Amino acid sequence: MVANATARIVLVRLSALGDIVHTWPLAEALKRHLPESRLMWVVEEQLAAMVEGHPAVDEVLTVSTRRWRRRPLASGSRKEMTRVRATLRGFQPTHCLDPQGVAKSALVSWWSGAPERTGLARPWRRELLAGAAYTRTLAIDPGALHIIRTNLEFLRVFGCEPPRAPVPPNGRWLARRCQGPGGPGLATPGQYAVLLPGAGRSFKLIPTTTLVEVARRLAAHGLGVVVAWGPGERMRAAEVVGGGGQGVELCPPTDLEQLVGILAAAAVVIGGDTGPVHLAASLGTPTVAVFTATDPVRNAPLGERVSMLATAGRRPPTATGSAAVAAGPPPPPAVIAEAAIGLLSGNSSVVGPVC
Repeated sequence: MVANATARIVLVRLSALGDIVHTWPLAEALKRHLPESRLMWVVEEQLAAMVEGHPAVDEVLTVSTRRWRRRPLASGSRKEMTRVRATLRGFQPTHCLDPQGVAKSALVSWWSGAPERTGLARPWRRELLAGAAYTRTLAIDPGALHIIRTNLEFLRVFGCEPPRAPVPPNGRWLARRCQGPGGPGLATPGQYAVLLPGAGRSFKLIPTTTLVEVARRLAAHGLGVVVAWGPGERMRAAEVVGGGGQGVELCPPTDLEQLVGILAAAAVVIGGDTGPVHLAASLGTPTVAVFTATDPVRNAPLGERVSMLATAGRRPPTATGSAAVAAGPPPPPAVIAEAAIGLLSGNSSVVGPVC
């Protein structure tokens, strides 16, 4: 047992959905190496469902940094920030870990008052100024190419050696907590494909024309097709449904827990580099990930039932914490549909170019 066995650790990963999924293995590794430690995870309130109930997390502290930025002088914002600072100090942390590496996460790290506050060194840290909040920075092993493996480098703070390969996230704890799909028009569990037309950044989007043809091919194969969407994505989803024809349905509005149920019960999930794709892979659902503008070596969803279709370029050696790379063309719809059908037959593919 290492000397920090009874550490009180604040883990700051506020967002986004896919990044939280990629941080679960770090939380699990911390608890495995330091079973007597206490772990508090700080997360944006709208994503709290992705952390609450995690078997490695003892306490969850929610924040609302977007609301604070919009109304920094409002009494409600000041009260919330005071609450967060008081809760952090009351936890009496010995360590604070910030794998996110941006100004808002660094501020939370500073507020923690932990005597040891660790973040990533440049160029792995996304924002330069975040480093002012840390007492220590980690230079990452050059072999830690995947973001999960980068996150696991924080084990070195406690004298633990990270695993040589990234550890696939396991979201089955979340699937057990969430109910199955509901709402009008959803196909029978296990007999439908989910298409995800949205993404957090526009350069990650799969063209709707491509998804329309994929939907048609999957429907012709006998699958129901459900097009799921999040905030600001309904118009794109409706375009896919409108062009997909019979057997292609628009998913009703969902919260995160309902989305988990829909993804967990799907026969296959198809989307770009977006949080729900990483979530689906962690749930054990067969998943086709289409990367046209982000580095799959860094960001690919990990799991036994993942097919990775990548046309994006590779990051240069001097790359920062961003996974953005030179964009490639979207794979042909036939290739995407064939990958999905192949997963249903028990096949998966490795990361690599498709065209």
